[in-house]
Amino acid sequence: MNLAQELTNLVIQAQAHIPKEKLAIIVQTTEELKQSEILKDSLNIGDHVKDFTLPNVSGNAVGLNQLLATGPVIISFFRGTWCRFCNLELKALQDVLPEILALGASLVAISPQTPDYYSMSTAQDSSLDFDVLSDVGNQVARNFGIVYQIPEPLRPIMQGLGADLLAANGDETFELPVPATYVIAPDGTVAYAFVDPDFTKRVEPTEIIAVLLELQAGN
Repeated sequence: MNLAQELTNLVIQAQAHIPKEKLAIIVQTTEELKQSEILKDSLNIGDHVKDFTLPNVSGNAVGLNQLLATGPVIISFFRGTWCRFCNLELKALQDVLPEILALGASLVAISPQTPDYYSMSTAQDSSLDFDVLSDVGNQVARNFGIVYQIPEPLRPIMQGLGADLLAANGDETFELPVPATYVIAPDGTVAYAFVDPDFTKRVEPTEIIAVLLELQAGN
């Protein structure tokens, strides 16, 4: 079963358990986000990525340029550990991590959650062998042009579903990154970008591997 099928199954499960009136608000706000121009300035293929440094689960600083010195870098922006769709994606990325490393690339996942709230438990509970970085305040995600604010009608629904953003992110902005996956070439430019306002949609890991193979062939 590929990631898309797993995500579809999760959507079906959610639709069966979430009350219709709440589900309607989730669908409506997702559609409004898709129709907005929130991503019009998001980074795309060929754009240069500004260097950044963020803490990992152990509190150690991880820098983009430091990683690029050894090869391409895959960046997966995710909403938080409360997001079951994000957790499925992280697991799928873990499954292809050996292929990613074999192609000379590295992988990091980035979320606005504070290190104290989630980082260590994420790495342990999900058995992730790649760095999960904490982007408090969505500063790096903002540089990528993928930050949006949760609409007020959606906030209590998310809270009821286990998404305590105030506790998780350590602020009252109700801002999240649009789930996105970027492949950054060694020269610091975007080689591939997948950004979808529909939080149930994620890139297939096989597509990431294909991009890495193209980069390798180009060298």
